[in-house]
Amino acid sequence: EGPRGNMAEGGPRKGVGSPQILAGSGYCKWFNVRMGFGFISMTSSEGKPVDPPLDVFVHQSKLVMEGFRSLREGEQVEFTFKRSSKGLESLRVTGPGGGPCSGSDRRPKGKFNKFCLDFSGPNWIMFSYSQFISCSIHSA
Repeated sequence: EGPRGNMAEGGPRKGVGSPQILAGSGYCKWFNVRMGFGFISMTSSEGKPVDPPLDVFVHQSKLVMEGFRSLREGEQVEFTFKRSSKGLESLRVTGPGGGPCSGSDRRPKGKFNKFCLDFSGPNWIMFSYSQFISCSIHSA
């Protein structure tokens, strides 16, 4: 048996294998809808209270919901997370009971919100990043 445990018996090895995935719950501390990320304040981990709450990074791609993905400040969430070199990172975020997140009413503003495609004529189509499904044809 070495300093890292007896591998024949499944002993621990530091830095090898996949990170441990844990379950937590809490609320959205803040979320930037334009940048698509924010932080969750974790108040419970593996069913045990966390006091004071710990910050867990959340990216919009990890949110379980339809349409534009975001969180509303104070929104209650449940999530799985891992510890990384950067801190705690969420892996999958849902609303209470595993339902979809509610999200924020806010949408990004400015040049990142819309773009236009020119079809070499008087018509052009405007797509909205915030909805992806809103599409309007405009005539000159």
